[in-house]
Amino acid sequence: MERNNVVNVKRGTSIESSHQVHLAVVDSNGDLLHYVGEPNGKVYARSSMKPIQAIPIVETGAADYYQFSDADLSLCTASHNGEAMHTERVLSILKRIGIEDTTLQCGTHIPRWQDTYKNLILNNKEVTPLYNNCSGKHTGMLATAKFMGESLEDYYAKDHPVQQRIVQAVSEVCDYPQEEIEIGIDGCGVPVHGLPLERLAYGFARMATPEILGEKRSSAVSRITNAMMEAPEMVGGTNRFCSDFMKAGQGRFFGKAGAEGVYCIGDTKTGLGIAAKVADGNGRAVYPAVMEAITQLELLTNDQIEQLKEYHHPKLRNARDEIIGELVPVFQLQSALAY
Repeated sequence: MERNNVVNVKRGTSIESSHQVHLAVVDSNGDLLHYVGEPNGKVYARSSMKPIQAIPIVETGAADYYQFSDADLSLCTASHNGEAMHTERVLSILKRIGIEDTTLQCGTHIPRWQDTYKNLILNNKEVTPLYNNCSGKHTGMLATAKFMGESLEDYYAKDHPVQQRIVQAVSEVCDYPQEEIEIGIDGCGVPVHGLPLERLAYGFARMATPEILGEKRSSAVSRITNAMMEAPEMVGGTNRFCSDFMKAGQGRFFGKAGAEGVYCIGDTKTGLGIAAKVADGNGRAVYPAVMEAITQLELLTNDQIEQLKEYHHPKLRNARDEIIGELVPVFQLQSALAY
């Protein structure tokens, strides 16, 4: 029996697995308009918060002082593939700041981009924090600390001024009391923020209509979201939904993925914010979910839907590269009037 808030995994014609989805659509006034599942549940935003985490880079003056381009600032919001275009830009920014890449405290993991990993192996090179998908975010944090004359060795600690500025920005943009934000530790070692799903959506709605945030913050937010949309390849990379979605959006949408099945979108045309969370944390279900939501909201043209169809109904392939199933979102957005 099909439930109405899931993304089903079909093998052939049978449902093999299901992923429960929670989703909120909020306008710039803070009104919940549509939802799926439980829109008020608290979730860790994970990397979906990176556009907000980048705000102090601009507001402190660090971005201007170190001459950040759109691509540089976009990289600060990234969960990147570790392609050459990402790692070379991280090194370029660090050189401008006057910091070695050994100062990065994001830890190491295998680069997402397999060609990068193969080249490291072939050249007998070590996997360093440079290749971490969060190295751009950490570079932005280091830039802020260096500009403000703060300690560099512990910039990732929750009590460091860098992280205190960030949690304050999260609280203000999402209009949620700072003392009620749950703080955990993210995969890259910095604080991660827990808020109700609809507050995440509201934060992205406010970033999509930044004039309501006041002159200084409006300027910073516009610079960050425009940078993401102007250089979307920095946010994810080749064959990544964030990058392909913003390319298809042609300057209208900004979006950011977070680990454990989180995704947030801001629509600069309507001022809507959308936040989604896959309950079991499986990221494969979140792109079909958000694609289904924005399709039902009629935010995309037919051409854009066609460009992004592989994310809406992703095909399952076996080891022979044969299509053997697909992911299918099964829900109808509910009106918040009935919530």
